[in-house]
Amino acid sequence: MSKNKHLNLDDRCKIQLMLDNKESFSSIAAALGKDPTTISKEVRNHLQYRKVGAYHLTYNACAKRVSCPKSHICTECHASRKYTLCRRCSLCNAFCKDFEKETCRHLLKPPYVCNGCGKRSVCSLEKRVYNADFAHREYRDVLSESSTGLSYSEDEIRCLDEFISPLIRQKQSPHHICATNADSLTVSERTIYRLIDARIISAMNIDLPRKVRYNARRVERHLKVDKTCCIGRTYEDFKGYLLEYPDLTITQLDSVVIQALPTRKALQNVTMNLYAVFFRKELTLLPIRRRISVS
Repeated sequence: MSKNKHLNLDDRCKIQLMLDNKESFSSIAAALGKDPTTISKEVRNHLQYRKVGAYHLTYNACAKRVSCPKSHICTECHASRKYTLCRRCSLCNAFCKDFEKETCRHLLKPPYVCNGCGKRSVCSLEKRVYNADFAHREYRDVLSESSTGLSYSEDEIRCLDEFISPLIRQKQSPHHICATNADSLTVSERTIYRLIDARIISAMNIDLPRKVRYNARRVERHLKVDKTCCIGRTYEDFKGYLLEYPDLTITQLDSVVIQALPTRKALQNVTMNLYAVFFRKELTLLPIRRRISVS
């Protein structure tokens, strides 16, 4: 028996095929090498609900649909005179005040789905179907959501904030908090830093004396540059252009790139010297001093 292994798309296709052939959970589990409870959970967790009717029957899940004499309940059917009786209309369940939903009693016991049901072609109730593609998409979505973000509820975040933030404001580091409260704290030191960086708790990076002294880690960003943009723009092309136009006036400027500061709270005044060099006939150097405020 293959334990601790997730079901793949081929396994789910086999489950659907065997359900269509009216196979039991035990037979399906034996064919896949799984436990019958695993198959039961798989089917019940990935049910697909379909509000469709049958051949010559519209969807109607009302328990009184067989003998209901009501007509022209909604204005749409009353205007078009399409149906004489409302039980033949798919909008009947939405507008009727006496609607009582009926569920097929066979769906309350294994296999919990309409796959392989012989009366499916003449049933107007809501269908519960196990579809392999639908189940696998739901599985992939749940797997992706479970690995992103912080899996904490609002109550857990509030309890962590009430416990951690006052200690941090008392100049205790996350490492000291985890070391002294290992029995009562359910998060790691790294998780505390992530909560602070994401501003999920009220404590901020400015409350960490050591962290604000460190520069943010540099993240290497590899930019893909199209080499065709350099055609005709090299320094050799520039010298050739000067030989072709000797009387051309040349202007050279230095460019400064100011990156965003790691914290929004910090306000810094950055003083930079920008030297603009203008090459004229007299070859003068003009320094320009600017004071740039970055917030």
